[in-house]
Amino acid sequence: MSTMRAAWYDAQGAARDVLQVGELPVPEPAPGEVRVRVEASGIHVGDIGKRQGYWGSTMAFPRVIPHGDGVGVIDAVGNGVPVERIGERVWVFLAQSYRPGGTAAEWTVVPSGHAVVLPDVVAADQAAGLGIPGITGHRAVLAGGDVAGSNVLVTGATGAVGRAALATARRAGATVLATVRRESEREVALKLGADHVFVSGADLKDRIVDAVGPDAIDVVADLAFDHTIDLAAEVLRYGGSVNTYATGESQPKVPYWQLAFKNVAVRFISNDDFPEEANQLAARDLTAALVAGDLRYDVRAAYRLEEIVAAHEDVEEGSGTSRVILRVS
Repeated sequence: MSTMRAAWYDAQGAARDVLQVGELPVPEPAPGEVRVRVEASGIHVGDIGKRQGYWGSTMAFPRVIPHGDGVGVIDAVGNGVPVERIGERVWVFLAQSYRPGGTAAEWTVVPSGHAVVLPDVVAADQAAGLGIPGITGHRAVLAGGDVAGSNVLVTGATGAVGRAALATARRAGATVLATVRRESEREVALKLGADHVFVSGADLKDRIVDAVGPDAIDVVADLAFDHTIDLAAEVLRYGGSVNTYATGESQPKVPYWQLAFKNVAVRFISNDDFPEEANQLAARDLTAALVAGDLRYDVRAAYRLEEIVAAHEDVEEGSGTSRVILRVS
């Protein structure tokens, strides 16, 4: 075993222009790392952004095997990692964060702590794309601490990150208010565990106030800062917080005085750079949520590794409420 099937790109650009599939050397685990025989690889908008050069990202390595998330079995360990880990079924995260080799390959290597034991009751499709959206959603709820007894507003609750945020908030003991873009998503959010669901619209603030009262939201887990911050300023309590992980407009206007008078904390969070303690807490909580059935993803398409161009284009063009994965082995 000296080579493996893998997908990669040597320059940023459109999927059909830069993605290649072929043979590359099988990686060996360094000290503290494990090697995972990849079964399924998840694709997230962040993977697309890195490949296209969004958000000012550049090629940190001359060649990149994409995708940060996946599921597989550990088949080798580096020095310092118990040999007993060999044979463990795991889901992996941050495989391609500050590293060149992601999960769009038959093998990947990751730090041992980024390979999380996955019980057999959880299907590979459910965990293959868990890391980026799951850990982001978890952090978007708990970045400021415990939310038990709080009112948490999750925007975009049926998306990949929103589902994880919703599950995290509910399992942590919060009352969960969820926003969705379409009426058809209301029932989905309720089945996922939201206590109140609101379809976005002009009277959104009034409907939230009718449900829980004025100035009653403790935390906003936010998908679109440029669209949400005005609403947050109106419904948050004194000392509340906004934990935001995305925005359409990179330099949005902010209602400064409304936020200041309420002493609102605004946290800008990015998955690649969370504290490792937060990553590990999220890994434990998300695995438990999958096992309990509290976190569920709709997988709309599964492609073979050789079809990675079509898979990336599907993610770019398709619905944000369902997932696309690669079946690698």
